[in-house]
Amino acid sequence: MTTPLAAAEVAGLLAARGETLAVAESLTGGLLAATVVEVPGVSAVFRGGFVVYATDLKHALAGVPADLLAERGPVDPDVAQALAEGARQRCGADWGVATTGVAGPDPQGGKPVGTVFVGVAGATHKFARELSLTGDRGDIRRAAVLSALALLGDELRK
Repeated sequence: MTTPLAAAEVAGLLAARGETLAVAESLTGGLLAATVVEVPGVSAVFRGGFVVYATDLKHALAGVPADLLAERGPVDPDVAQALAEGARQRCGADWGVATTGVAGPDPQGGKPVGTVFVGVAGATHKFARELSLTGDRGDIRRAAVLSALALLGDELRK
């Protein structure tokens, strides 16, 4: 399990601001949510989320536009942003965080293993960050979780 230290910091920042979080996960397969819920008392700030591993579920559950998925595939910065916004809106949270990418062992849709996009969405803006991660599937998934928490933490400290 990924250390919950970054998750504890994010939970504390959210609590101090009186804000909440929801997640939409693809390549991390629930690891982000599992890391967040390791923090005692996190129910005050964590609303929930989606594991949308299959591309069609990214549209059906998280609201990613079907035409965006058809045109660019699931491993894309705009898809990461849409996933984050979908989690935020559909779970009634102040912030949404999303992960999508290629954990391996094989490339996907022309994207190499280790290509990851993390999306963050708040009430006034959203963005995605591209990561180029190395290691095996577990390493890539854990690094994506830590990066997602760090990106949200950076936004909350602004």
